[in-house]
Amino acid sequence: MKLRVRSISRGRAEGYAIVSKKPVSFLGDVNPETGVIVDSSSDIYGESIAGKIFVFPEGRGSTVGTYILLRMKKNGCAPAGIVMEKSEAIVAVGAIIAEIPLVDMPEADGFDMIQSGNFVRINADEGWIEVERED
Repeated sequence: MKLRVRSISRGRAEGYAIVSKKPVSFLGDVNPETGVIVDSSSDIYGESIAGKIFVFPEGRGSTVGTYILLRMKKNGCAPAGIVMEKSEAIVAVGAIIAEIPLVDMPEADGFDMIQSGNFVRINADEGWIEVERED
């Protein structure tokens, strides 16, 4: 399925989705050296977001999270792209300075349709995502 989205940080990315249904803070919830989720209350605790399409509803927490995203990019463990239900300034600025494609507000309940393991293509230059599901 192909869905229209709002583009926040331009670029293109593709990969397998990892989906969290909980808000994420890049400061404290993610190990910036490995890309592994270290927040034990997270629904994806212990999983890596490195090189994947990271799908989560919204960011939370410190403005330092912006720089954590950049640090992850420099360490080679950043997500390939990000899809959010609704982005906010901390994650948006982090994605822009780290040159990670970021989109939000997928049309037609698209956010709820994406599941971990789906293959997702992000085209933030043209404002769409494509989700390949196996069901």
